[in-house]
Amino acid sequence: MWDLGQKLDQPMDEEAGKLRNMYKQKKFSALLVIRLAYQSLGVVYGDLGTSPLYVFYNTFPHGVNDPEDVIGALSLIIYSLTLVPLLKYVFIVLRANDNGQGGTLALYSLLCRHANIKIIPNQHRTDEELTTYSRTTIHERSFAAKTQRWLERGFIKSIILILVLVGTCMVIGDGILTPAISVLSAAGGIRVNKPEIDSGVVVIVAVVILVGLFSVQHYGTDKVGWLFAPIVLVWFLLIGGIGIYNIWRFGGRVLKAFSPLYVYHYIRNGRKDSWLSLGGILLSITGAEALFADLANFPVSSVQIAFTLLVFPCLLLAYSGQAAYLVHNLHHSRDVFYRSIPEKIYWPVFVIATLAAIVASQATITATFSIIKQALAHGCFPRVKVVHTSKKFLGQIYIPDINWILMILCIAVTVGFKNQSHIGNAYGTAVVLVMLVTTLLMILVMILVWHCHWILVIAFTGLSLIVECTYFSAVLFKVDQGGWAPLAIAGVFLTVMYVWHYGTVKRYEFELRSKVSMAWILGLGPSLGLVRVPGISLVYTELASGIPHIFSHFITNLPAIHSVVVFVCVKYLPVYTVPEEERFLVKRIGPKNFHIFRCVARYGYKDLHKKDDDFEKKLFHNLFMFVRLEYMMEDCSDSECSPCEPRTERSRDFTLNNNGNTTSLSNDVLTISSVDSIVPARSSSHCTEGDEYEFLNNGREAGVVHILGNTVVRANRDSRFYKKIAVDYIYVFLRKICRENSVIFNIPHEGLLNVGQVFYVYRLR
Repeated sequence: MWDLGQKLDQPMDEEAGKLRNMYKQKKFSALLVIRLAYQSLGVVYGDLGTSPLYVFYNTFPHGVNDPEDVIGALSLIIYSLTLVPLLKYVFIVLRANDNGQGGTLALYSLLCRHANIKIIPNQHRTDEELTTYSRTTIHERSFAAKTQRWLERGFIKSIILILVLVGTCMVIGDGILTPAISVLSAAGGIRVNKPEIDSGVVVIVAVVILVGLFSVQHYGTDKVGWLFAPIVLVWFLLIGGIGIYNIWRFGGRVLKAFSPLYVYHYIRNGRKDSWLSLGGILLSITGAEALFADLANFPVSSVQIAFTLLVFPCLLLAYSGQAAYLVHNLHHSRDVFYRSIPEKIYWPVFVIATLAAIVASQATITATFSIIKQALAHGCFPRVKVVHTSKKFLGQIYIPDINWILMILCIAVTVGFKNQSHIGNAYGTAVVLVMLVTTLLMILVMILVWHCHWILVIAFTGLSLIVECTYFSAVLFKVDQGGWAPLAIAGVFLTVMYVWHYGTVKRYEFELRSKVSMAWILGLGPSLGLVRVPGISLVYTELASGIPHIFSHFITNLPAIHSVVVFVCVKYLPVYTVPEEERFLVKRIGPKNFHIFRCVARYGYKDLHKKDDDFEKKLFHNLFMFVRLEYMMEDCSDSECSPCEPRTERSRDFTLNNNGNTTSLSNDVLTISSVDSIVPARSSSHCTEGDEYEFLNNGREAGVVHILGNTVVRANRDSRFYKKIAVDYIYVFLRKICRENSVIFNIPHEGLLNVGQVFYVYRLR
């Protein structure tokens, strides 16, 4: 009976292998690439672009004594911008995108497809048949294969996951700190020209701007990008022009900073102040990680064009101009940006600076939304509402709950610190930690995905770690001066994400261990030991194979079940999207007179469930098409196919002749011969295709009931206290406040049936 159960409920290897998808990745015309490059200014580059507002202030908070220090700091800024945003991110890291998606979790998804490091074991080899499941072949004896085997160890998987979650949490911290420092720095320009204004007024102005910024997020990146792009374009042209003016006015002495010797001389001084000033210089490259995380909104080529042709040259001119002014006005380091503006255009530049600061905030807010959406798909974040704001670009999203949380925390940081110096210290800590995480993940990508020569890997690793570890050592000295803020924020989010992921894994493991054998279902007979009433039951489960324990719990406690049962598994894969043509896999479970089916709906982390009516309609369309093809294939095998003709070839021809309706093609008929001796196809399918069509239609008209399992996870009484706190309090609390599955699937209340059970995690020792 066990063998029979295995044959009647196998994974959908053949079904997935015969899918003929018509999906093609969208191509961008040259004109569209230029247009998106322009639009990317308003979303991606605001953070990098507003750094000139506060870099020299945080580099020399107590003033400058030697003009050579200014030139040395400028030299560090120039080469930091060249090595990190330009070389590392724009030309290397952006190439490691996951089909256009960026961020630490996109790198993690890329690695999950090349090594079995995903902790939730819901993947199957059938998923590798997807068009978007791109992966490279690894030779068995290569260094990449050895690295792959090393990564697939249990504790290494957990370390990589924690590393990815730390990077994700730091990006969220950027989404809080960037608006605070950018807006506060821009608003501080009021006091430069009007010293009599109190600092409290500046803080109030900053708070008002922040509230307005977060209030317009629901309009979406597309509309916001078109609104902000001209502002940022004018901003870059202004700071570049002001830089040229100051170089012309105060002389080109600072251009010596383009020589790397001044980096060496600046660091060789060995003074503690010089070393600590690296924390301020680090702020010149903030926004590089947001540039990568915001990649979902724009093609790589657009981002590269915008940076190399406009952003990078204008930033170099802006910093060089400020340094030229500062060399002749050493006591103006605290507000060098506003002091260096020509008097006649001061207020117009102030207005543009304030607007540009708002844009800078937009870049990190958008990056936060993107990376949380990816975390949701990986089971690493509590379920929250995600809204797609653009019909053209599915990567453009808005998350209301996160938006308001960011706003509250951002206002708290602005009011709490009140000055740029402490916020800058906090900001630098978050930025350098994200960069370190990205570097470590990129090393694995270069080995596993790109198969780079070891010399290139060592060169990238050495250069990146030298720069980033140097900056990291500098920000460590400023933990007590505001650097603790991102660590505290990241600690809270890391706890939430890890506990949620841990609880999700334990729930899945429970479902996997307690699933019911097909032999038990067959032993109940076609009626399943109950009264089969007209209607269709959609039983939602996390299992892609096997009968979930919640179903046995249901039929042993209720006297009736619907005439048609469909087990629906909705699962996310480590891919950015699953084409509509490949989304659904349908197969029959058991003999035909049982009327039990399985449907697996597969999504990528970029995809979003549509309205339930649409989902349900597609599910039934695929179910009916499966029945039709099943009968047609049986007729073919009985009347047309010659004994020597392979059925797989005939089914393949049929698939191509039916206009790509392959999503619903099942190959049970190809393997039915293996169970014919036990359950003959003809004897079990006494009805015709029309009869089963009518049976399914009658069931659908009688009503569809959505059965959701509600498994409550509890720690065992003998578990350690911290695990009891994590499972019994934190995880349970998160489950209560997050969105229910019924809300995510838009299931009507009158068609919902919750089946609950309690699961005790016995192994939490």
